[in-house]
Order: sequence, then C-alpha cells, then structure tokens
Amino acid sequence: MSTDTFPIAAIVYKPTDHIEPILIEAARALAGRGVRLGGVLQHDIPTTTADPCGMELEDLASGERIPLSQDLGSASEVCRLDPDALAQAAVAVRNALAGGAEVVFINKFGAQEAAGSGLRDEMGLAVASGIPVVTAVGERFLDEWQRFTGDASTLLPPESAAIMQWWETVQRATRAA
Repeated sequence: MSTDTFPIAAIVYKPTDHIEPILIEAARALAGRGVRLGGVLQHDIPTTTADPCGMELEDLASGERIPLSQDLGSASEVCRLDPDALAQAAVAVRNALAGGAEVVFINKFGAQEAAGSGLRDEMGLAVASGIPVVTAVGERFLDEWQRFTGDASTLLPPESAAIMQWWETVQRATRAA
C-alpha cells in the first residue's frame, strides 16, 4: 500500500472482505483512547422479508442510528439507498466537523461518491478543514478514488491495526508541525 502518510486514508478492500467490522473496531479503539470521533459507519442488522437490506449508519458523534435503505414495500427483494439517509449522514459529518471531531470516519467511497455525490463533498470538506478522514474503497472504485484525492491519500490494507498505525503517524506529524 502507500508509503506516504496523508491525512486521508482509504482501506482498500475486495468484495470478500468484511470491511464494516474493521472500521468499527478501529473507531471504538480510538474512542477508547479519548479521540473525538465524527462521521458515520455502517452496521449490518438482521434482515427480514419486509427489509431485505438490513443496513443502518451510526453517527459516531451522537450514537444515533440512521436506516440506510428506503421501504419499497413487502414485495421488494432489492435494496434501495434512501436519499434522506444520505442527507442525514451528510449533516452528521458536517456537525462533527463543526463540533471539533479529531478524525472523521466515512463508511465508504462507493458508487455514489465515485459518481460525484454521496458523502464525497463531506470528505473533501473534512480534509480542507484539516481533519483527518478514514474511509474504505472497494478495489473497483480505486481509480475514481485516486482521481478524487489526486493520489494524495494513504492506502491501507483491511486491518484495524493499519488504521491505528496511520492515526499514530498522522498525530506525530501534526505535533511536529
């Protein structure tokens, strides 16, 4: 992965990697060290026939849970991203930036962000504000990610220890500046 350390890090993952628990583990470890977190992370929840998606976002600053899929009715067998959930997530990230978050987690740079929407603006705003960002990028979106960041991101393996090491390096660089 990257040898340079930038204040925006991306966990590069394959479709078979279970990235959400890795991000959650790292966020909990940082919170346990007293780091003020912001942003949103995805949790998979048990699914039912009425809700085949079973995903929600957790606002790391408030603990609030935001359902990620919209209700398409009991006959639906597909997931549909709820645009209101993305709007709530964007507000959560912006509130964290205004509230003094030391690091922002954004669940992933996925299809929405690769297309120029989703939480892409919030990622850029965090970095422009000087607040480090951690996200996950599927291998299929790596080219779009690198264009978005101008190749100025730290690419990490899907391991919570890699996030912790990145954070320590970012903190040392901040203290030295």
